[in-house]
Amino acid sequence: MTKPQELQGSGQRSRRVEPGLGVGFVIADERGRLSDAPFIIAASSPCADAVLDPPPLGAPELQAKASLSEARWLGPQQSGLSEGPMEELVGLREGSSGNPVTLQELWGPCPRVRRGIRGGLDWLKQKLFRVGEDWYFLTVLGVLMALISFTMSFAVGRVVRAHKWLYREVGDGHLLRYLSWTVYPVALVSFSSGFSQSITPFSGGSGIPELKTILSGVVLEDYLDIKNFGAKVVGLTCTLASGSTIFLGKVGPFVHLSVMIAAYLGRVRAKATGESENKSKPQEMLVAAAAVGVATVFAAPFSGVLFCIEVVSSHFSVWDYWRGFFAATCGAFMFRLLAVFNSEQETITSLYKTSFRVDVPFDLPEIFFFVALGKPLYSALAALVLASITYPPGVGRFMASRLSMKEYLDSLLDDNSWALLTRNASPPWPVEPDPKNLWFEWYHPQFTIFGTLAFFLVMKFWMLILATTIPMPAGYFMPIFIFGAAIGRLLGEALSVAFPEGIVAGGVTNPIMPGGYALAGAAAFSGAVTHSISTALLAFEMTGQIVHALPVLMAVLAANAIAQSCQPSFYDGTIIVKKLPYLPWIRGRKISSHRVTVQHFMSRAITTLAKDTAQEEVVRVVASTDAAEYPLVASTESQILVGTVRRAQLVQALQAEPPSLAPGQQRCLQDILAEGCPVEPVTLKLSPETSLHQAHNLFELLNLQSLFVTSQGRAVGFVSWVELKKAISNLTNPPAPK
Repeated sequence: MTKPQELQGSGQRSRRVEPGLGVGFVIADERGRLSDAPFIIAASSPCADAVLDPPPLGAPELQAKASLSEARWLGPQQSGLSEGPMEELVGLREGSSGNPVTLQELWGPCPRVRRGIRGGLDWLKQKLFRVGEDWYFLTVLGVLMALISFTMSFAVGRVVRAHKWLYREVGDGHLLRYLSWTVYPVALVSFSSGFSQSITPFSGGSGIPELKTILSGVVLEDYLDIKNFGAKVVGLTCTLASGSTIFLGKVGPFVHLSVMIAAYLGRVRAKATGESENKSKPQEMLVAAAAVGVATVFAAPFSGVLFCIEVVSSHFSVWDYWRGFFAATCGAFMFRLLAVFNSEQETITSLYKTSFRVDVPFDLPEIFFFVALGKPLYSALAALVLASITYPPGVGRFMASRLSMKEYLDSLLDDNSWALLTRNASPPWPVEPDPKNLWFEWYHPQFTIFGTLAFFLVMKFWMLILATTIPMPAGYFMPIFIFGAAIGRLLGEALSVAFPEGIVAGGVTNPIMPGGYALAGAAAFSGAVTHSISTALLAFEMTGQIVHALPVLMAVLAANAIAQSCQPSFYDGTIIVKKLPYLPWIRGRKISSHRVTVQHFMSRAITTLAKDTAQEEVVRVVASTDAAEYPLVASTESQILVGTVRRAQLVQALQAEPPSLAPGQQRCLQDILAEGCPVEPVTLKLSPETSLHQAHNLFELLNLQSLFVTSQGRAVGFVSWVELKKAISNLTNPPAPK
């Protein structure tokens, strides 16, 4: 058959169908309008080309259905239709009325089942593929951050490889080798600092302290603007490309990048759905985004979520766990999958895979030792100093300066004892680092392993402090992690020399693995600096082994117990130094915090506006104060708190054209409010008997900035962060008695 042809003389068109269907279908006229002419195909007709010639339009027969006996059948030659494939046809079921359906649907087997399946798929699509759903938001976030992390790591690896090639090819001249070693990172760091600072000052540093401030309820203008994203990416790439010379990482900046992407996607989703999100929704997504930032750096989703809960958010809703784990898992999986696609690995494995002995990784007496671990010009000068110190033929020879950040950690987690390996042999210093024997970089015949490790710790201590002052995108967690691994390695090597055969436990002697001490030291030191326990889980996810679970966890707990009692965490300290708004914790949740009540530290200097206040007095109060909102009381006499009035809206109402008043009539605040100035209700208030502990919990849990204090409904004062911080300070360090 060929394509259907017009029926001559009828002004109508039809299509040929297969026999045996027993259905009727609609005829369209020349203008495309549907006709109700009955058009029946005989179910038992042997003629494949049978077509019923419908009666002309407007005939009375249009209202009655034609029977098969009245049908005039046309053969293929008469109808002018030739053989060919069956065409789809819009039709109606015989004996029924309704919307037209396709002939292909009616012809196919089990039409009801097919329609049911199609309806089920449409319902599933409607439920799953709704614009703005969290599943897709978090999936896109995880995949995007994984792509960015992998691309950045790939680019950094190429640049570092080019630096090593340049250093190797310049020859044996010390001047050229020195210049090739120092000029490269100096140029990268100078560009990183200058480029990022010229675009936006928010791109410098880690980003986690500012994120903690945002999640506490403080608004930092433009900090999460997407325009900062490009500056942060370029600056961080240049920072990492400078290698281990600058000794900085990418965890903090990557958390900032992830949060910026999440904030941008949230705005896009709000525009797509046409709905404004509630205030808590963005913060829930920002915490999940922070977890994605950690997960796409270390490919560690579980510890990424826990680390962000401990470090970034003071209070975390259990309902948000699935968001964090889902997004972090998507990001970590995609990050490792890209490594497989790039032929870096044969399958998905841990980022820093170790080979610790599984049967007896440590003996019981070793637990004691595990617990014991417990601007551009300035940027260029600082980078020059650091690069000069790490120059390999010079001082850098004694601190394994040719190793990258990843190679540092890989070598320190080696399960062999370097001290025992070099006792009777002196390995040569290779021309280039040997990937299979990275520990050669730590050996020097005059310094020994202990000398190089100790020298590394001393030098990197002050070099890291100097590097943190450079205004460029950089992370500080990875250097801290490596520094702790070096401390643990030093202790492990000392024990392996003191007990060359191992420590006897239960009549069995097993050799000591210094790599286990390096792992515990890394987790403990980084946990102490950040005041987090999740670094233990991070160490296990990074290495793919949990054989040292007990000693590592005990080391982290001991380190946190000491660090938290002495000083704030690194990120809290940065917040204090930058003078960002900050609400400190009540250390140890002291019992005495329950005895201190709001009436002891609240501010009684509260400016209220009564409804019966004259307009002149309202103008005077607004002009003499700069409060963002004013408490509204029922009357000057009662002082019953009934709501709040925002300063901006009150000023706008005062500047509006006042209505005409009768002679002798005075306009008061009640009249101004009645003309359209909105009053916001006070849904949460403090009592003078509320304890400091309860007030602190409310401020942290609800991200509040201030609360009014009422006694029997009367406004008697207010509490803000200033009063809370002073009360906590007096509780921690009581003033001297007068």
